Amino acid sequence: MNTIDMKHLGLTETFIQESQKYRDLYIGRVSSQFKSVYKVITEKGELTAEISGKFLHSVGAMSEYPSVGDFVMVDRTDNVQGNGIIHHILTRKSVFARKVAGTTSDLQVVATNIDTILICMSLNNDFNLRRLERYLSIAWDSGATPVIMLTKSDLCKDLESRLYDISLIAIGVDVLVTTSLSDDWQPAMKTYLSGGQTVAFIGSSGVGKSTLINCLLGHSVLDTGGIRNDDKGRHTTTRRELIFLPGLGVVIDTPGMRELGIISANLSKSFADIDDLAAQCHFNDCSHKSEPKCAVQKAIEDGHLSVERLESYWKLEKEAKYDNLNSRMIEKEKITDIFGSMSGMKNVRKFFREQNKRR
Repeated sequence: MNTIDMKHLGLTETFIQESQKYRDLYIGRVSSQFKSVYKVITEKGELTAEISGKFLHSVGAMSEYPSVGDFVMVDRTDNVQGNGIIHHILTRKSVFARKVAGTTSDLQVVATNIDTILICMSLNNDFNLRRLERYLSIAWDSGATPVIMLTKSDLCKDLESRLYDISLIAIGVDVLVTTSLSDDWQPAMKTYLSGGQTVAFIGSSGVGKSTLINCLLGHSVLDTGGIRNDDKGRHTTTRRELIFLPGLGVVIDTPGMRELGIISANLSKSFADIDDLAAQCHFNDCSHKSEPKCAVQKAIEDGHLSVERLESYWKLEKEAKYDNLNSRMIEKEKITDIFGSMSGMKNVRKFFREQNKRR
């Protein structure tokens, strides 16, 4: 049996040193998950595994369960004598996560131990700058490096205009332009996969993530869908999956995300232009709304910054702030936003009570 060099799967000396704390266990990397069953790649191949009872009882949140990309410690390297048992997760070097859909503040880990996050956006009807700002904010916060991958360039009528718009919001971020009709983009893409690097493909449903991964593999491994009547791609990927590209590195395919709720975001990097302008404001606590000598508002007046980008910054800032608070704290923050303070709200209530008494 051929032995897999785990370093080609992203295993680093840091992970190896940490693994030495756990005797009689083996390093593996989670490649996929279906409910409570995991696929784990070890040096002997891929095996099916479950979480140990002790691990299960120690978990306090969804984010603490193993996720695709995790390096874990298992009790075996094959399934000859049954399913493997996962006992520990090694410390993650990066985590791309989002808020679970709905009112809960739970965190859903999309993928871990990523070196590069490819934010995939098609150049047809899927193109959306405000959504791209959201992806960048979470990607920078993950600990990985974001790269923008524009897909379906053969369907774009004004590529230069799209690239210019992106340059205004994606400061310092590499941009790749791709189409499944040509492989001209592949050499540039492979630079992010050298030396056992891990690249995660993130984006909306139907933007072509699986198609591009199949192109890199040289054959069809992942299901793909065509274009719908509304010029949008069809959703095909239903779960996260880690795929090894021999001679290159690792890619992680992820399902399309209809919602991308924020738990934590790095706005200082994704909105570096606004941060730089804010440092030039006359007042340190400038809200960039009505204060005099506001450099942000001046940039809007001069046409160097769009109102839409500033509003997007405010929206993401507020969302990230609220998602880290409990319900009582959120209510207090909302009251402060509206009335200025809790006492301000009480004064307004008192005013209306007195008005009602006079009627």
